[in-house]
Amino acid sequence: MGMNDLKLNDEAGRLRALMRYSVLDTPPEEKFESIVELVKQTLNVPMCAVTFIDRDRQWIKAERGVGGREMPRSLSFCSHAIKRAEPFVVPDATTHPLFSDNALVTGAPFIRSYLGIPLQTSDGYQIGSLCVIDTRPREFAEAEIALLSRFASLVVENLELRMIATTDALTGLRTRRDWQEQVRREIALSARSGRPLSVAIMDIDHFKAVNDTYGHRTGDLLLSEVARVLLNRLRATDLVGRLGGEEFAVALPETTADEAREVVERVRLAVARIETSSPEAPTVRCTISGGIAQLQDGETLDALCNRADHALYTAKGDGRNRLACALPQGRTKEICT
Repeated sequence: MGMNDLKLNDEAGRLRALMRYSVLDTPPEEKFESIVELVKQTLNVPMCAVTFIDRDRQWIKAERGVGGREMPRSLSFCSHAIKRAEPFVVPDATTHPLFSDNALVTGAPFIRSYLGIPLQTSDGYQIGSLCVIDTRPREFAEAEIALLSRFASLVVENLELRMIATTDALTGLRTRRDWQEQVRREIALSARSGRPLSVAIMDIDHFKAVNDTYGHRTGDLLLSEVARVLLNRLRATDLVGRLGGEEFAVALPETTADEAREVVERVRLAVARIETSSPEAPTVRCTISGGIAQLQDGETLDALCNRADHALYTAKGDGRNRLACALPQGRTKEICT
């Protein structure tokens, strides 16, 4: 991939690319642990890490010698590495204009030199870095940079394989299982922070009639188009998955039910504008119905989804192509048509 193919200034797209990998806040995995161990030994450095740059933080998937799992993005060397098309080398941080007063340089772990290789996705987004750090000034040789670059490619290959295992083959969305795992983490974060979280469950209206009339190939095209709308219209932090069949789910962190309504309404309107065609069907249009529920104190994922699902059935019973919102008492109200 050439430099012109890199999307270095598209932060929203970069965050969406990062979210596709479902890697943030996940437990240690042997394939990444092995890479950082090999890098540390081969390049003879005290610190090495596989990092991912979130909106406001650096999160560490695997590390040796660094300690901890995250830090503010404002302190991160890797946050600067992902803004470049080439390896990022800092021979002496104490004299570097970006880092001389950085708390990680003036205090523990007293970083002196750094080498970071951006982790670049197949569509040109740099979502993190494989980096090595030393506590002494150091000029990294071309052979060392080339070696670390090969290890960075291995990190990306493992990310791609990992994503294939958690991605629905037809739509490119998260599988039901992966979506549930990610949302359970968001529920735990919401419980700790006290910030809201909402879930929307949607399905395509009269989808069985499309399959029965035009065949499953046309139905698959329609599912793919709806998935494309979901990915394009939702925010980078929203988690979207295919629950099965024509049913989709979205988790919206730090979002109230009213705020979720506005986001999902944009999706509903965009889906209504879809026109797809196949040899069996010159033009096929569709609509979606949806149910929205906001997380309550102590609520489990199953209970939250059950309330959203109940709201979905209310929307479908009221005529379809609309949304309904679950109230805390289990009642529902229509919120848009």
